[in-house]
Amino acid sequence: MVEDTLKDMDGSITSIAELKRKLPKQVNHNTLKVILNYLEESNKIAVTIMGITWIHNTNTNLRNAISKGLEV
Repeated sequence: MVEDTLKDMDGSITSIAELKRKLPKQVNHNTLKVILNYLEESNKIAVTIMGITWIHNTNTNLRNAISKGLEV
């Protein structure tokens, strides 16, 4: 539920307060922090001073290009 909400957010960066407003009221703050920690560790979101951004990309062409690309 949190993943879907973050994927479908209008802006590229969102705050925790704005995310909580978009989620159903039954989501506990501590549970949300655990979920966000998991998403950050699994490289699906980036948490910065400015807010939270969805960074996970499922495009197979992009993944292939990255894996075959040269590191500069």
